[in-house]
Amino acid sequence: MSSSVFGFRVTDSDGRARRGVMTTAHGAVETPAFMPVGTQGAVKGVTHRDLESLGVEILLSNTYHLYLRPGDGLIARRGGLHRFISWNKPILTDSGGYQIFSLASKRRIDEQGARFQSHLDGSAHLLTPEKATDIQAQLGSDIAMVLDECLAYPATIDDVRRSMGLTLRWAGRARDRLLQLREEKVDDVIVTNPGQAQFGIVQGGVIPELREESARKTVACAFEAYAIGGLSVGEPIDVMYDIVSQTTGWLPEDRPRYLMGTGTPEDLVECVARGIDLFDCVLPTRNARNGQLFTSQGRINIDNARFAEDDGPVDPACGCYTCRTFSRAYLRHLFNTREMNAGALNTLHNLNFYLDTIRRIREAIRFGRFASFRRTFQEQLSAARFRDKG
Repeated sequence: MSSSVFGFRVTDSDGRARRGVMTTAHGAVETPAFMPVGTQGAVKGVTHRDLESLGVEILLSNTYHLYLRPGDGLIARRGGLHRFISWNKPILTDSGGYQIFSLASKRRIDEQGARFQSHLDGSAHLLTPEKATDIQAQLGSDIAMVLDECLAYPATIDDVRRSMGLTLRWAGRARDRLLQLREEKVDDVIVTNPGQAQFGIVQGGVIPELREESARKTVACAFEAYAIGGLSVGEPIDVMYDIVSQTTGWLPEDRPRYLMGTGTPEDLVECVARGIDLFDCVLPTRNARNGQLFTSQGRINIDNARFAEDDGPVDPACGCYTCRTFSRAYLRHLFNTREMNAGALNTLHNLNFYLDTIRRIREAIRFGRFASFRRTFQEQLSAARFRDKG
């Protein structure tokens, strides 16, 4: 098992914003990149054919959920996650760390790992750094995340320091386990992707000195790349941006930087400006199923009565299938009658909006126009908020 296929190259930069290419065992990904969330191995409401038509290059899947159902062993016996779900492009799997955070009532943390009850049947499980590494080796994702602990905001400095220390110790154990797998020293794990890379995760809350300590010690573990975790958990947006800006400065220039679970459209622009290369977020898909659509004129709620006889597209500036084909009036009708097509068509639009935003960011960086793109983007958002208040 070798990570020699994984690589990253910066092709253009504009200020701290970077454009690059990340190479994985299942192909290359242009960065900055946005990863749609396919929790169970599928992005809710759309098919893989839809994702390919939108230009999706990489998916994110959920280790915790796939471990519980259908099971990483079953997926390994099917040849790995790529073969199981018929997706031949890159996949990143999280480690279950976010579920440790979101399912707090069903788990207990100690030095060994996270002990939790399944949300499906109440059965008891122990997720250790080694176990999370083994599960992802059997899934065969191209990028595997280490197990970490994510704290809610606010938290005391003592709690953040304790949690950060635990995450660092877990990171070392996860790295050791992956190296054992690469040396074929583990007998009961089916490695379905010998080229799997492993990303470390920087924690430390909103305390800069702890973020710096976490970044330096995580980099010392020599992971293939690094993520920033523990943000978008309740902290003010300006604080989040400051922490991102500082943390990227402590991470290697020649490795991709992944901001976990953060991603309004404005977050994409602002965090690319601070040196981030990879994003994921459930907002475009979850909001779509709830009737909220992202547009160049701001967000709209499609069930609003003012759209009942609106024959225009969701976004006149958008070229997606939904906007080319259907009116706001029809989409409102589908949503209000609970038609399955409503979620599918809304999701197609929202994902296209996110992916098109990322494409425009890459183009702006390439031609040295990112600052003006960022300024125009901010002005459009401000105008949209002003209209909404009016």
